[in-house]
Amino acid sequence: MAQALSLGIDLGTSELKAIVLDSQGKVLAQAGVRVTVSRRQSGWSEQDPAHWWQACVSALAQLRSHAYEAWGRIECIGLSGQMHGAVLLDDEGQVLYPAILWDDSRALAEAEHLNREFPAYAQVTGSLAMAGLTAPKLLWLKQHEPAVFTRIACVLSPKDYLRLLLTGERLSDVSDAAGTLWLDVTKRDWYEPMLQACGLTRAQMPGLLEANQLAGRLTAEAAQVLGLREALPVAAGGGDNPVSAVGIGAVNVGDAFVTLGTSAAFVAITDHAAGNPASAVHSFCHALPARWYTMGAMLAGASCLRWVTRLLGQPDEQALLDQVRANVPLDQPVALTHPLFLPYLAGERTPHNDPLLRGGFMNLGHDCTPAMLGYAVLEGVGFGLRDAMTAVLSAGASVNACALVGGGARSEYWAQLLANVLDREVFTLQGSELSACIGAAKLGFLAIGQGTDPLAQGLPIKARYRPMVSVQPALRARYAKFNGLLAAAKALQG
Repeated sequence: MAQALSLGIDLGTSELKAIVLDSQGKVLAQAGVRVTVSRRQSGWSEQDPAHWWQACVSALAQLRSHAYEAWGRIECIGLSGQMHGAVLLDDEGQVLYPAILWDDSRALAEAEHLNREFPAYAQVTGSLAMAGLTAPKLLWLKQHEPAVFTRIACVLSPKDYLRLLLTGERLSDVSDAAGTLWLDVTKRDWYEPMLQACGLTRAQMPGLLEANQLAGRLTAEAAQVLGLREALPVAAGGGDNPVSAVGIGAVNVGDAFVTLGTSAAFVAITDHAAGNPASAVHSFCHALPARWYTMGAMLAGASCLRWVTRLLGQPDEQALLDQVRANVPLDQPVALTHPLFLPYLAGERTPHNDPLLRGGFMNLGHDCTPAMLGYAVLEGVGFGLRDAMTAVLSAGASVNACALVGGGARSEYWAQLLANVLDREVFTLQGSELSACIGAAKLGFLAIGQGTDPLAQGLPIKARYRPMVSVQPALRARYAKFNGLLAAAKALQG
């Protein structure tokens, strides 16, 4: 009998990726299609959901051509997607408004309103209200687009809109729903008082499942478009962070990982809801039953490296990294007089919860070089992650070694620097750039009763990086200076 395969689809902010995975955890083929973000006004971030479906069709067509012989053996589909986005549907299932994304900051005043008027809700929903989360965005729409708001029949997260087109089902899962601020994260059910605070009702919310449950079957129409078998089982799937955790094998209490992509986050797995709203620490449902994760999030991660590369006129990021590595050795202490960098190019979430906070360099001098500035940026992002880790620990999570995933994990220099800054062992994984797709495909297997074996198959460890004792005193001193700059940065907001 031929081995069953799973199709994993991950809808990211900049790219939709898809893979074919076998039951042993091997990726047989992969494909990706870029998607673009619209910024109609300053601070706005939107996408057209129709473009997600176009990207999905295109990516799966590529995948089918790469894995033509295996295509007929696909037995299930799993989904992952960017969190906190709002897709608004009318009674007919038509999209009413561009999808407002996770990094959209238009609802700052509405988030402040929710925190001021309903401060106790944060303990239930697992997080303070923040402009990037879904609930404040709907409150903004109620106030600024009332004609649209009154027609809303259902609010879906991005990957749930894809599932609607795949199966015809209006459903979500608790891991993605936790990012809306409308979920009681302990009970893993909709929290009606917060819905009411946003002018919504439970009837406008999709049904809820665990991420590993069967959420529907492929419709005849979708099957024909995608070249797949009709009635193929589709798992509920989940938000990209928790599904990535499933992909890399971070499924047990005490497991931790750092994501270093456009944004960044420090995540620790727990067996109960363990947040600290006062420090902007999220406690969300994991993509597995009876599991949660505590997360400290940064709004700018590896994007800071891209920014400084352009600023310095370097050919590409690797060219700048090569200069940093050649001129700033990691096994030697960096002086306090060396430049410092605040990584708040897009504001900050944990622990400051301030979307208006902005970044900057300090300690610049005539002797500064591109290598020195490049190092400061890498270190500054590391210090931001240390802030996030400290906040996660304050919520009661435990952290020992942690995996490093995302685009930033490609740099061995940055991985070692993070181990030094966090004072924790950091390890990289083979194939981690596909972790959300892999996790989605694993959830597909679980939805068809393939057992728990896929969960035990974490990604192979690529390299381990242990903290260098000799540089710890200098890094602690620089970290103290870094924290001392926060007041000045806030004072510049005006």
